[in-house]
Formats: sequence, structure tokens, C-alpha cells
Amino acid sequence: MTDLHYLSAHELLEAYRTMALSPVEVLDAVEARADAVEPAVNALSDRLQERARAAAVEAEARYAGRGGGEPRPLEGIPVAVKEEQPIAGLPLRLGSLLTDDTPSPVTHPVVERVLAAGGVVHARATTPEYSCAAFTQSALWGVTRNPWNLGYGPGGSSGGSGAALAAGTTILATGSDIGGSIRLPASLCGVVGFKPPYARVPGIPPFNLDTYCHDGPMARTVADTALLQNLIAGAHPVDPVSLPATRPVVPDAAKARGLKVAFAVTIGDFPIDPDVAANTRALADSLRSAGIKVEEVAIPITQETVFTAALIHYGAIFGPMITELGDDDRLSRYARRFADRAGQALAAHGFFKGLSMEADIQQALADVFADYDAIICPTLGSAGFLADDDYVDHGVTVDGTYLDFYLSAALTPVFNVASRHPVLNIPTGRAANGVPTGAQIVGRAYDDATPFHIGATAEEIHRWWADPVWRPDLTGKAI
Repeated sequence: MTDLHYLSAHELLEAYRTMALSPVEVLDAVEARADAVEPAVNALSDRLQERARAAAVEAEARYAGRGGGEPRPLEGIPVAVKEEQPIAGLPLRLGSLLTDDTPSPVTHPVVERVLAAGGVVHARATTPEYSCAAFTQSALWGVTRNPWNLGYGPGGSSGGSGAALAAGTTILATGSDIGGSIRLPASLCGVVGFKPPYARVPGIPPFNLDTYCHDGPMARTVADTALLQNLIAGAHPVDPVSLPATRPVVPDAAKARGLKVAFAVTIGDFPIDPDVAANTRALADSLRSAGIKVEEVAIPITQETVFTAALIHYGAIFGPMITELGDDDRLSRYARRFADRAGQALAAHGFFKGLSMEADIQQALADVFADYDAIICPTLGSAGFLADDDYVDHGVTVDGTYLDFYLSAALTPVFNVASRHPVLNIPTGRAANGVPTGAQIVGRAYDDATPFHIGATAEEIHRWWADPVWRPDLTGKAI
């Protein structure tokens, strides 16, 4: 069996059960892949090889019946954890020179549950400083690059997770999302990522109380993403607002047939590059051919409303975390600029104005969901962000429209404002620059299953990672 590092978690679990493969063999394959491509991609901030090998050996023993109990749901599956999610005994650097190697006293609930399920946490994935950018670079870890085109970034802030999945240096990964930080890397790396509805997956204080914040799963397939989501969801004592576990989601294309889906090639006045628009339309057409009722709609939410509301929110919560670090010249330009921009929005408009704008966004979506089971729209209007650019001194041009703030190219913050909606990113194709494009499948509030059923339908048609053609070519590439 070749390319073990690109097998799905479901394929590996079946191979483990039949003893066709062993967890140690697969870990070796993933580690060998990382040895080969990490110098170019730079997606892993830490490689936890010693503890990962011990976990893989234990998993192998469980499958062989040599003690340790029955195999658990993720037994022996390599998982890369977003470095922002702490692990007790390991430093929590947050991509910043302002932090040090003091061991964390706590483990994030998501990581705790991955470990309890038998996942082999073999690496931690890179982030931008304090996870406050939609690209992934920092003075601490350097530049993380997109395996599909090394001149471009993998998105952020879960960019290391997305790049590792695309490069084949992990099987599953975790992420977090405050403005698109799961969905943007998933889109740009051609993988799958799920932003759960608020409080579905437990977080840690104080950001567990921020309704924009979501921890969630990333993988190469819809089924693997659901597998990880089912294991990390549910109430946890460290997060008093986390919701009780619900029935596990099992993606089923048959359950998508007959659903009524609103297709929006954009939201409001967000500009969309032609390649992104064409690939999103092609997805809508393929879903129609599979028996889903897809109708094009207009969603009257303006870019100005979304980003004014979001920046006010960030200015009240996320921005102060950065400004409290003080006037330290080790803080990156992009982190400082983000805090300044958010603080200015809050000062100019006030928090109540932001809430009023959020209410308008929520109502516009509610009007669509009165008639439809789901919404499909692009994840990012642009065909990607350059890897070596911090986008402080300029914005981006999307389909001929110049946007002062590069993040304005993302359609993701709409659903951090409307945080109770589950959103699944799936691939839609690739742009002319070779960088993948993605679409958001948005469900009604707390209806997690519907996006997965629709995603399973699309995956059944397009195959993506089941097709060896859908692989980034990293042969001989280096920076």
C-alpha cells in the first residue's frame, strides 16, 4: 500500500482492525513525509516524535490484543494540534516572541478528547502571532507555505493545520475559528474544515465566552471531519457554556437528496475572483445533478456592515488582549495593526452599534433560511494571499475591486457574527495559480448534520482526495 500518509482516518482504522497496517507503520510514513517536505512547507511548529511513538506502540498493542484494552475511536491515527490549543507540560508560544518556554499547566478540552480517543498527537501546527491573521507567518516560526503553490500562504490562523493536511504530514488536524481561521485554510489548502455552532465544542476561558470563537476539526475528507467533530463535541467542566453532546453526525449523501439549498455566488457586494465564482457555480451544478434543489439567491448583507460589526467586536474583546501586551517592538506589525484597526472601529461606533449591525446580519440570513435548508457560498473571494506578505501597508484586489483590508476578501466572518450556524468548507477546484478554492455549506442554527450530508454528496461526485490527481506536487520543491 503506497502513500500511507494520504490515506483517510477511516481507511486506516479499517486497516488497523484487520491488521493490514499498524499504527507504528503509519506514523513512520507520516514522519518520513514530514522529513521530506517540512523544509519547504513549514507547517509544524513542534514534532512530538518520542511521545507519538509511545502512543503508536500502545495503539498497536491494543489492536493486537496485547493489553491496554479495546481500541478506541481514534486509536493510532496521527493528529496535528493547532499550537494555540495548549497541552499540559509543553510551552504555549502562540507564535510570539513575547512568550517563553514555560510549560502550560492545562490541556485544551479538544486535545484532551483527541488523546482520550487514542489519537496520536505527533505534532503541533503553526499559527500567526496570537492567531490574529488570515495568513500564517511569525518571527518565531517563520513563513508557512501552501503545498499547492509555495509562493502563496495556506491561510490562517489554522494555516499550519491546513498545510499539513494538504502536504500529507498528518491525517487529522484541529483548528479554531474567530473570523474564518478553520475555513480559510481549509479552502486554500483544498481540504475540509468545520466551524461548529457556538458552544458545540468546548473551549477554555475566557475566549469560550466569545460567541465568535469556535474550536473545530479539519481533515481531507468529509467523513473524517465528522469523525473528529463527533469526538470533540459535548459539554466539558472547564467550559460551563458548552452544550451537551448530541447524536453523532454520520454524513449521508442520500439524506441530501430533495433538500432545498440557496446558492449565492457572493454575499451582498463582496467581490469574487472569476475562478472562485466559476468553481462555486460548478459545485452548485453538480449538486443539482445529484437531486438537490439548488436555487440562486441574493443575500443583502454588505461588506461594510460585516466588517464594521466584526471589527467592533474584535475591538472589544480580541484587540485588547494584544494591546495589553504593551509597546513591545517584538510584536509583529500585523498584530499591532489588527489591534489598532479594531480599536478604532470600537471607538468610532460603540459596542451597541455593533450589536445592531450583527442583528441585521442575523435577520438577513434568517430570511433565507425561512425557505431553504442550507446556504452555499464561496469561502474566500480571492484566489489566495502571498506567503511572504503581511498585508500591513496595502490591501488586495479582488476581481478588479481594491479592498483596503485584506481580510475583506473573506466571506467567513459573516458566520462568526451568525455564530450559531454550522459551516462546512469543502473544496470546489483550483484557481489558475494552482491554489485550491472552497465553498461554505451553511446549515440552520445548530443543524450540524445537513452541511455534512451535502458535503458528502459533493465528495461522492468530485472524489478529491480519493483521486491521486488531487495532490500537491512537492517533488523537488524547496524555498
